[in-house]
Amino acid sequence: MKRTLPFLLAAAIAALLLPPGARGAERVIRVASTTSTENSGLFAHLLPRFTARTGIAVRVVAVGTGQALRLGQRGDADVLLVHDKAAELKFLADGHGIERRDVMYNDFVVVGPAADPAGIASGKSVPAALRRIAERRAPFISRADESGTHQAELKLWKEARVEPRKDSGQWYKEGGAGMGATLNIAAGMDAYTLSDRGTWLAFRNRQGLRLLLEGDPRLFNQYGVMLVNPARHPAVMQTDGRAFIRWITSSEGQHAIAEFKVNGEPLFFPNYRP
Repeated sequence: MKRTLPFLLAAAIAALLLPPGARGAERVIRVASTTSTENSGLFAHLLPRFTARTGIAVRVVAVGTGQALRLGQRGDADVLLVHDKAAELKFLADGHGIERRDVMYNDFVVVGPAADPAGIASGKSVPAALRRIAERRAPFISRADESGTHQAELKLWKEARVEPRKDSGQWYKEGGAGMGATLNIAAGMDAYTLSDRGTWLAFRNRQGLRLLLEGDPRLFNQYGVMLVNPARHPAVMQTDGRAFIRWITSSEGQHAIAEFKVNGEPLFFPNYRP
């Protein structure tokens, strides 16, 4: 029987949610993170180094930031590495997490068809570009998955004074998918979308898509790492979780982030400050 994507995602989450006792003697932490860190290849670059240094294995489930935070709220992860700072600070204020640290940043970019039917490539303002896309009713693919990228997109539409959801299913398409899948949809439909730069640089199925707008300060994209609160969830692997947080914000971990490049271009920039 063919296994569908939802089935495989459910299986991945089920593996992540194994209680500590079911993980055997192996030292394992559960990290809930974003699709951008997975799709870009960053984790494949970082985690073998962390495990070699500490002997601690890492099980990652890559979902939107909103879903990652919900996993943390339920105590179904030990560490979160996500990118919606406002939501992260609320998570901390509500007592679900502790010891948050800025860890790295990159930026978002607007990509779209090379023909650029909305004529946004000559601009520098993302809200202005989004207004042109809406006015021309040019196809736009939203992740629509409560991820950090999705939340950033919604804030940008608000700044543009456009309510795209009223046209959902018309020129504005809500994909409900991760970043790689959203880029695939945009490539197949010659549509615009908002992407984190890391996933865009690592994305190979570009077809007619091009990077059309970058550099607006509104596109800054901060990532944070934090421990799920062990006082609220005693099963959290707090010692090994803290070891991961210390390592990724150490000089070794920060250097490893800076080293990660695609075609000679860095995808993320370390910015932990003690």
